[in-house]
Amino acid sequence: MTLPHPKIIYMGSPEFAVAPLKALLDNDYNIVAVITAPDKPAGRGKKIQSSAVKEFAISQRLTVLQPEKLKDSEFLEILRNLQPDLQVVVAFRMLPEQVWSLPKLGTFNLHASLLPQYRGAAPINHAIINGETESGVTTFFIDEKIDTGKILFQEKVKIPSWYSAGDLHDQLMITGSELVVKTVMSVISGSWKETPQESLINESIALKPAPKIFKDDCQINWNKKGSDIYNFIRGLSPEPTATTVLKGLETEPVHVKIFKSEFLPATHELNIGSIVVPDKKTLLVAVTDGYISVNSLQLAGKNKMDVVSFLNGFKVLPEHNFE
Repeated sequence: MTLPHPKIIYMGSPEFAVAPLKALLDNDYNIVAVITAPDKPAGRGKKIQSSAVKEFAISQRLTVLQPEKLKDSEFLEILRNLQPDLQVVVAFRMLPEQVWSLPKLGTFNLHASLLPQYRGAAPINHAIINGETESGVTTFFIDEKIDTGKILFQEKVKIPSWYSAGDLHDQLMITGSELVVKTVMSVISGSWKETPQESLINESIALKPAPKIFKDDCQINWNKKGSDIYNFIRGLSPEPTATTVLKGLETEPVHVKIFKSEFLPATHELNIGSIVVPDKKTLLVAVTDGYISVNSLQLAGKNKMDVVSFLNGFKVLPEHNFE
């Protein structure tokens, strides 16, 4: 039986969560409130910034809630008074049971992987880093654990070999928006089926986690195979970005971010991390089985630039290397 004009609470914060919210509004669903992260200082100037979801929600004249603590009694009372029929969660923090169990139709989450693979905070980055050729999005009912609830729907997408994490993010954002609308429609009409994630797990398939990526996780290991380094760089681009250290300078070593690269298989006898500049348009870094050709980078304190601009303004000497 279809529930007429169900009351929906939407939860999300980053850009990835804006498109599904817009899709629900475009399909005339009744969003009674949007819950998002509190405003916080960001950037060099530490100016107070709102989440992307908040900015969009305000532009649509939606009610916005920004609780510091999801177990706060006043916040929970507001939720109960809203009497939601369904809650939709996209790129938000872990919910306490008092919140996810509130609606009579339940609370479902959109996750940017094909669960049960890549449970965790950074599924898009880890899929690219691991060289996957396929990913997707999953909607599932939230339970007491992280990303373990019963699956509602999944949609697969192919990952081209040149995709960065940013490219996959944008693709999954579009695909995910469509899946959210499909899931809401099905849950409201009662035409959905649940698939326990346990039924998709067996001993022959290893589960790959997707934990949050911290600054120390972004350092490039130039001793790895070239294909692994290439995947690592594109898997962290544009955020949080693969990093390395430029050494052999008269000054202190300089931290460098690398956004885009190519792997060129080859044999050589150079030291790992050695820099080769065969022409004014090419910067190669020696790795175990060839070279990483750096196409886009950023030196600490400088703007992001392409490799031609870098080579025009920086003289690479034989003693320079990346570590």
